[in-house]
Amino acid sequence: MSTSIHTKSSVLASGGGIALIDPADAVILLLDHQSGLFQTVKDIPVADLRRNVAMIARLATLLDIPVITTASEPNGSNGPLMPEIHEDAPHAVYVPRKGEVNAWDNDDFVAQVKSTGRKTLVMAGVWTSVCVMFPALDAVAAGYGVYAVIDASGDPSEMASRVSVARFVQGGVKPTSTNALLSELHRTWARPEAAELAKLYGMVAPNYAAVSESYQRAQQAARNAS
Repeated sequence: MSTSIHTKSSVLASGGGIALIDPADAVILLLDHQSGLFQTVKDIPVADLRRNVAMIARLATLLDIPVITTASEPNGSNGPLMPEIHEDAPHAVYVPRKGEVNAWDNDDFVAQVKSTGRKTLVMAGVWTSVCVMFPALDAVAAGYGVYAVIDASGDPSEMASRVSVARFVQGGVKPTSTNALLSELHRTWARPEAAELAKLYGMVAPNYAAVSESYQRAQQAARNAS
């Protein structure tokens, strides 16, 4: 894993990045991305949701950002966690819950978050209006800066999703998207992980992958002609 993460101390010198997420202070919380709950999601195609979550897991691995996962009752009807998370982020720590709907009601989960020493929480989960909303609001009350990744989360309806975003804003939680999160943590192409990060853009924006492929082909054609 790379250690060349641009922290706020390094971006302050140039005057930029003060308002953006500091990768060195961030921890990613992936909440209740369970197979049973996926069947209830109606505000985003489940294939897109899963791909976005997998991208976040890969991004966390590339940038050495802690990941904590949890499920309320994986042996019940909500089903097991999607396997891609721990496949793409093998460093992720899973915290089982004892049936609590709100992960912040689980002492082990809160203790795991505190143990990272980080104060910026990036959350995503299913349902947005419950499994993300409740711990997000509690974390804000506990003094954390909290971001909710809306398109790495899912709700039973478009209305529920719109209400969730409104309540996030009212409660001090910052809504964001996977593409914005990737760019915000990436920050610069002048880093050794740039080629791998470019592949992640192709996950969140498949048309970007086509642009990249066209560029690479054009570059190869130019080299062959010379």
